[in-house]
Formats: sequence, structure tokens, C-alpha cells
Amino acid sequence: MNIALIAHDSKKELMVQFCIAYCGILSRHNLCATATTGRLVSEATGLNIVKFLSGGHGGDQQIASRIACNEIDLLLFFRDPIKINPGEPDEAGLLRLCDVHNIPVATNIATAEALIHALDRGDLDWRDIVNPTR
Repeated sequence: MNIALIAHDSKKELMVQFCIAYCGILSRHNLCATATTGRLVSEATGLNIVKFLSGGHGGDQQIASRIACNEIDLLLFFRDPIKINPGEPDEAGLLRLCDVHNIPVATNIATAEALIHALDRGDLDWRDIVNPTR
């Protein structure tokens, strides 16, 4: 599966810790991320991650375009619902695209853990049945 990783600045360390904890599962999939998140996770885990631009420079839009083209199967977007920063990724646009294209998305650690365990069990393979041209 193709998994995208995005994290607001205040959630980057949480994303790193999550990826360390689930490195074994994540290593079996194709990962992409916004620049800083991807660099931090890659340095901490050794995972191979395709890095796009930083969120403030359009990296979230690059991931959004891959979602729109059905090239992303799962989005882990650790966001800070309290602190609003204008340079952070566009939450509403990304979440809307995930809804339109039926992409499972986690915006917090609890949902991310539920999805990663489902991924490990093979429960997220339904997309291949629904859209066999993927």
C-alpha cells in the first residue's frame, strides 16, 4: 500500500515515535511524506520515504494530488487541533479528498494505531476489490 505521512510541527515527534513503534509494518509499504516529517522519520527509523516539499511550500498539495489520482491508499495526518499555524498543511482540503476517494485517514494517534493494526491484519485490502484497476 501507498501510505502518506503528514504532521503539524507540534506533532512531528509523535509521528516519529509512532513510526519507530510500527517500523516493521511500515517497512512493508511504500511511504511518502512532506519534507521535514519525512526526513525526521527516515533518520529515526531508516525507512525509505519519498519526500515532497514542506507543507508550507506545497508538499501537502503534492500529496493531495496523489490522493486525487488514487495513488495514496492511507493517510496518517497528525494534526494539532488547538494551535492554528498559517504555514501548516490545508486540513480541510486533504480530508475532503480522502472522503471523496474513500481513503482511510487518521488524524490522531488512536486512529493511526487502529488503522496500522488493520493494515497488518490485511483488513485494508478492500480497495483492491472495489477498484481492481489500482
